[in-house]
Amino acid sequence: MDFSSANTELWGWMLQIGVIAGVILLANVLRRKILFIQKSLMPTAVIAGFILLLIRTSGLIYIDLTFLESLTYHMLALGFIAMSLRTPEKTEGATPFIGLKSGALIVSTYLVQAITGLVISIVLGLTFMPDLFKASGILLPMAYGQGPGQANNVGTTYEALGMAGGRSFGLSLATAGYLCACIVGVIFLNIFNKKGRLHKIEEKEAVSGSVTVDTFQAHDEIPVAESIDKFSIQFTLVALIYLLTYLLTDNITALLAMISPGLASTVSTLLWGFNFIIGSALAILVRVAFKNLRRFKVMNHQYQNNYLLSRMSGLAFDLMIVAGIASINIEDLSGYWLPFTLMAVSGGIVTYLFLLYMSRKLYKGYENEGFFSMYGMLTGTLSSGILLLREIDPEMKTPAANNLVIGSSFGIIFGAPMLVLVSLAGENDMMTYVTFGLCIVYLLLLLLIIFKVGKKKAK
Repeated sequence: MDFSSANTELWGWMLQIGVIAGVILLANVLRRKILFIQKSLMPTAVIAGFILLLIRTSGLIYIDLTFLESLTYHMLALGFIAMSLRTPEKTEGATPFIGLKSGALIVSTYLVQAITGLVISIVLGLTFMPDLFKASGILLPMAYGQGPGQANNVGTTYEALGMAGGRSFGLSLATAGYLCACIVGVIFLNIFNKKGRLHKIEEKEAVSGSVTVDTFQAHDEIPVAESIDKFSIQFTLVALIYLLTYLLTDNITALLAMISPGLASTVSTLLWGFNFIIGSALAILVRVAFKNLRRFKVMNHQYQNNYLLSRMSGLAFDLMIVAGIASINIEDLSGYWLPFTLMAVSGGIVTYLFLLYMSRKLYKGYENEGFFSMYGMLTGTLSSGILLLREIDPEMKTPAANNLVIGSSFGIIFGAPMLVLVSLAGENDMMTYVTFGLCIVYLLLLLLIIFKVGKKKAK
């Protein structure tokens, strides 16, 4: 085997990872040293993504676009698998069914964003832009609600269905969502603070809490290091579940192709695009299985470590964000500036108003913490939600942070029908109108769950 630089298959992907690592470190230095960037609370990964985008488009360093797209795709699934493997922790102050209701709130926000986006794309398609792909509006919740990974996947799917530049349009909306979460979110944090509606905001960057021995070694967990390192166990669990995700998806698509080739051509693309949902579901099943094995004394130790799994998901999401932003093709947006601007602005406004109202109804006693954490997540990602939350709850004493995690798990279940909606919307104009109506119906159903479930028990 040739180990020299001439072997591009051997060195190519490793050199790309090295460039990304260097850019992330540069972005971290800029964020810590430049006060304006620090106060903006823009995540380091977002800054790194823009720097890498500039490097790639200027041609200073060759960056393989296919590699960036692959990295975005795989890191999304690996991050969600690592998150779903974590054992849930009980939080003081949490009300009954709050995880269920938080999941319903997350998906209902997707639907509010989808309705907003579809109104814009349908109206523009019927008036000023008759050639506009009318289902493009449903990319707004994929970008704002779920981030660049899903915006990339659905945008690519819509490109195959006839939306030229759909992938770049989705990724650009996701970038606008990050700016909305980090800049608009911080502006309103300061406004709320000046009005005395928040606790005192720390001047320096807050940390989520100190790391102790208990963080790595609970009484019933496997040792930190014996014949195999504890982190290696976490890695193998995540990698094995991702392998099972691939095998399950491959067999389902093969079975569909045998039964109905026409259906398979549509559904298979969606299944591979939403493979992170399948991976998350398998991770939850593994977590529940491990819990039952320990209950019946078949397994003596807990193999998952929440801290290490959180670090793994954090790394995966950071790489996903950097690669997703860096792979944006600006040229593909040339015909989409009007719908892009309208969706980016209206998406931020309706998300703000909807979550502000719902947080006051749902998160009694910690309305502001609940609002800012959800707003940060549902315009950016989980990390931007945590960033905003840390400014007012640095020690995570309220249930807000836990609501994000548990709510995301329920959100996977409630969000499953979004697969059908995304598929229907892209088929033709009539199906886009049908999808718009179904979004309204499903939104009403989720609101009914939020306001009615557990009401009699509470009384």
